[in-house]
Amino acid sequence: MLLKYLIALFGICLSAATGLTDVAHAQSASSRETLNARQESVIPIAAFTANGNVEKLKTALAEGLQNGMTINEIREVLVQMYAYTGFPRSLTALNTFIALLDERKAQGIHDEVGREATPLPDTANIREIGTANQTAVIGRPASGRVYEFAPVIDTFLKEHLFGDIFSRDVLSFQERELATVSALASLPAEAQLRSHLNCCLVVGWSENQLKAFVTVLGTKVGKAEAELAEKALAAVLKNRSQSK
Repeated sequence: MLLKYLIALFGICLSAATGLTDVAHAQSASSRETLNARQESVIPIAAFTANGNVEKLKTALAEGLQNGMTINEIREVLVQMYAYTGFPRSLTALNTFIALLDERKAQGIHDEVGREATPLPDTANIREIGTANQTAVIGRPASGRVYEFAPVIDTFLKEHLFGDIFSRDVLSFQERELATVSALASLPAEAQLRSHLNCCLVVGWSENQLKAFVTVLGTKVGKAEAELAEKALAAVLKNRSQSK
């Protein structure tokens, strides 16, 4: 029974590490110096969901579809955003997406739905899975005074965010973290932005790809958001360099 569970857990973690691309493609993507069109599309979608700019979000959603993102991939970004931006922003974004899809359907445009998330096995222990996912994204077990002060937030993070949400393999850990830093730069939430830029490096984004993220943020979202992200990235890279 234990062996079967470990095999199932390994399969879940492996599938969760893939999303818009398979494992081999994700690994090759991490070695490139830039972002592809689909990855770039995640940035304004998450950013405009976070700051509530519905008109610009609608444009970003249309560009995401045009750049090859499936309906389910975009929907997954919008659903994940509630964990960082709250239900009101996420629900507004989802309704904006529904309206856009209705318009495109009326125009005779067929958008690819894409695959659904792989269901977790009935025997899955969401706490263990979430802890494993969180450790993989952070690069170490999570710790800090905040978890001692409010133990329930540790439960929510492990069991819901990293368990329920990050185990949904429609998106990879890389794509989820890219969406996260885009939202955090747009809220703004500087301390969390630094933490998640570090997570981006842990899950496989390169320094140059994160610099490309800053560029896309400045081009498609705004100067203030890009300046904050650039400042946070510089601090993260400096700290990692000093700790070597």
